[in-house]
Amino acid sequence: MPNNQESISNRVDTLVRPEIRGLSAYKVQDAENLIKLDAMENPYHWPQGMVEEWLTILQNVELNRYPSPEAEELKQQLRRVMGVQDHYQLVLGNGSDELIQIIAMAVAGTKRGILAVEPSFVMYQLIAQVLGIPYVGVDLTENFELDLEALLNKIEIENPAVVFLAQPNNPTGNLFGEEKVRRIIENCSGLVVLDEAYLAFTESDLLHLLDDYDNLVIMRTLSKVGLAGLRLGILIAQKEWAEQFNKVRLPYNISVLSQVSAVFALQHYDVLSQQTDLLRQHRSHLFQALTQFEQLKVWPSEANFLLVRVKQQSAAALHSQLKEHGILVKLLDGVHPLLENCLRINVSSEPENTALLSALSKLLPAK
Repeated sequence: MPNNQESISNRVDTLVRPEIRGLSAYKVQDAENLIKLDAMENPYHWPQGMVEEWLTILQNVELNRYPSPEAEELKQQLRRVMGVQDHYQLVLGNGSDELIQIIAMAVAGTKRGILAVEPSFVMYQLIAQVLGIPYVGVDLTENFELDLEALLNKIEIENPAVVFLAQPNNPTGNLFGEEKVRRIIENCSGLVVLDEAYLAFTESDLLHLLDDYDNLVIMRTLSKVGLAGLRLGILIAQKEWAEQFNKVRLPYNISVLSQVSAVFALQHYDVLSQQTDLLRQHRSHLFQALTQFEQLKVWPSEANFLLVRVKQQSAAALHSQLKEHGILVKLLDGVHPLLENCLRINVSSEPENTALLSALSKLLPAK
């Protein structure tokens, strides 16, 4: 009888695609007993009265029934909050990740692939690799600005089926600007996906561009405004695009608990807006405080995080030292050459920001 472990390994090697075997699974760090500043989450809870009202509603949810396949009530609330006109359609995903996968499956293929700037959201590349779709990355400048001519040249050469563009960009936190976004759309024969995941933390809102271009869709999420646990991504598109994406979208992909909870939260969107406004204030204060450390270079941000480069010592070492002080941030060193010795730090509540600064003051010299 053959060795069972060896037999399983041989079968996996035979049946699993080589490109999948060569990947590493996306890893989420264990944050137990740590102040969690690594995942761009809203740190604030709902007021107690709001929580009690929500729990009362959940008591009447029929878990024995499938959820609404089109989630029309939820879509109406999203239209109201986001100002989406009726002639555009919404496609909902189990987080933005599923929407990226839906778009890639529907539009890209083995001959025309996906293009994105780098560094940017890692799932653009990862999903392309998982699906066996060609992927091309175009580097930003050393200061994370868009090299427009290089990008347009690469678009002309590669003729991608899909271009993903995050605005503001993750993990750099900067905007590329409407004029450059328009140039990209106008010079691309494929579909451009404008990812506005951090819309709540910037004055930039490019929804109006949908009126001007038929090769544009806009992707948003509720994760950054305090509903990360619901995993709800939103795609805003013209009817013709939405119809094709819905052919790929799995039925009942948004659970009944997510739908009911999101509808309730959107009815109280003023609470979420107050929280995001407060985080924008904290971002300004945290940025100023971090610039006082001689060994840190901090980039301005239009998102709910700050990108920081550690000078004169290892970012990995500082990451570990912060963990020892009970604080978890995102280590980006090794993700992309432009992110050498970089950390990404979530903007959080005043107590958590203070704890971060206190730890840094013990680990780094001030100016």
